[in-house]
Amino acid sequence: MRRILLAIVTHTAALAVGFALGIYLLPILTAPASPDAEMLQSSAQNAQFSATLTRDLRGSDLLHWGEGTISLTDGQIVHEGRLAPGPDYKLYLVESFVEHEDEFLPIKDQAQLVGDVKTFGGFLLDIPDGIDVTNYTTVLIWCEAFSEFITAAQYR
Repeated sequence: MRRILLAIVTHTAALAVGFALGIYLLPILTAPASPDAEMLQSSAQNAQFSATLTRDLRGSDLLHWGEGTISLTDGQIVHEGRLAPGPDYKLYLVESFVEHEDEFLPIKDQAQLVGDVKTFGGFLLDIPDGIDVTNYTTVLIWCEAFSEFITAAQYR
């Protein structure tokens, strides 16, 4: 009986670790290639606004962070830097700076979803027609699948 119980516990633990690693590694393995540095720099040259993403926000931690520069041009949002890899990242524009999920969740329905973030070594994201970035102050990256704050930067 003791042997069966030990086998159940160890197999369950191995399954849980494997599942967690799969959730973490799958986005890395399936992510498209990030745009090259030249393309990102060229796209960011005519930015109306820019801001710095930093790891030292209240909502950021070992698995949820971003760093680098985020630039907003007339038609694109450009990120030069790195993001912690993860599933189902979304970029939102927010009217006021927030740095934790407990600050974002109450205002999420007022935030403007711009699009999906699929690369972790910099990205270019087209701003959909009808979105005026001057109506907002902050870019926020959010993990939709787990309702986790990743990072944010106030650009104005």
